[in-house]
Amino acid sequence: MLQTTGIHHITAFVNNAQENVDFYAGVLGLRLVKKTINFDAPNVYHLYFGNEHGSPGTIITFFPRDNSRTGTIGGGQVKTTVYAVPPGSLDFWMQRLNSLDLAYDTTERFGETYIQFKDPSGLQIELVERAEGAPSRWSFSGVPVDHAIKGFGGAVLGSNNPKQTMLVLEEILGLAKIGEDQGQVRYRSTGDIGNIIDVNIGQEERGTAGAGTVHHIAWRAKDFAEHEAWRSLVEEAGLRPTQIVDRQYFNAVYFREPGGILFEIATDPPGFARDEPEEEMGTHLMLPEWYEPQREVIEQLLPDIQVRALGGVQ
Repeated sequence: MLQTTGIHHITAFVNNAQENVDFYAGVLGLRLVKKTINFDAPNVYHLYFGNEHGSPGTIITFFPRDNSRTGTIGGGQVKTTVYAVPPGSLDFWMQRLNSLDLAYDTTERFGETYIQFKDPSGLQIELVERAEGAPSRWSFSGVPVDHAIKGFGGAVLGSNNPKQTMLVLEEILGLAKIGEDQGQVRYRSTGDIGNIIDVNIGQEERGTAGAGTVHHIAWRAKDFAEHEAWRSLVEEAGLRPTQIVDRQYFNAVYFREPGGILFEIATDPPGFARDEPEEEMGTHLMLPEWYEPQREVIEQLLPDIQVRALGGVQ
């Protein structure tokens, strides 16, 4: 049986591009690892943030568009993106959020404490301490490496059909059910990052797409051969996967599970250093070759953005 090691990336809709960079780089201290475009709408950025390498399991990506319609978080969506930080880091993060006047709450589930807050577009974020997973070596904007976000701790899913969503997690993706708590069922993948998925048991009011909502969650395939096997498995299960799509930095297959959530399966290779040196990742606008003849026009359409530390310092 195929088993995913966990989350590859999560992709969301947000509003202003500079606001997005300021929050995920400036506040959360993540690295902007790729600055490219929405291949289906080249007048819109596609921004990728993660650890120093842009490793699978650490990447959150965004389509920022000014004056976007605001979405509503609900059924058929990833409701909350969970980040893992090293043990002993929650006090640092609460102090940081306090110093920035960013509102947050704390909660407990499955014996863990979570800090809950929102990004400027309304995406729901949680931080949780986890010992497992490689530490990040990226330090930026006052976030030291010993408290830096490692990558995804996991996600909370809201489903229009929770029983069917959980069947897909178990029987298709190979996750193991490990517990129930406060109206949620917890699943675990085989990896050590992006590996804990909580599903709300109750059927959710259906969410609507727009700024402040997640578009899709992607699961890891270790290589291209396994990716093809995943597509065959999904097709045999009657879930109508797309054809394999080349996304430059990974290959992708998409399908909508019965609870309404858009799932993707993405390959770990080739990674984000395929078109620029790793030390320069995120510093140039990278275009696929079929858009290169339109670079000048595209650059005029896109707003200027800068990666800057808190206070606007470069």
